[in-house]
Amino acid sequence: MAKMIIFDPAMCCPTGLCGPVINPELLRISTVLSNLEKNGVKVERYNLNNNPQAFVDNIVVSEILNRDGVDVLPVTIVDGKIVKTKSYPTNEELIKFLDVPENYLKAKKTLEVKDCGCGDKCCSD
Repeated sequence: MAKMIIFDPAMCCPTGLCGPVINPELLRISTVLSNLEKNGVKVERYNLNNNPQAFVDNIVVSEILNRDGVDVLPVTIVDGKIVKTKSYPTNEELIKFLDVPENYLKAKKTLEVKDCGCGDKCCSD
């Protein structure tokens, strides 16, 4: 399986999902990455604010930042090669880059709780 790393711009928290207004693109990528992880696919993600050393340690990211500046973020790397800059991968690109089925991007359905058969007595106590 391919190894993907996403290098995020500086954000107030690791996912950027904080504050009074949530960026829908950050919500999408965070949700999709969480669903991938639930299906056994781990995507590393580093935020410039919280993990600056990861940007320094990765030669590919360090070089592109030195050349193009922070406006190039987010940067997505697959197997050591940059595959996307300046925006997050679309769902279709994630499927292609990671070679996973589309259903890996969606939340797993939870089991439906069946009626225990005792009416409201034991369930409400």
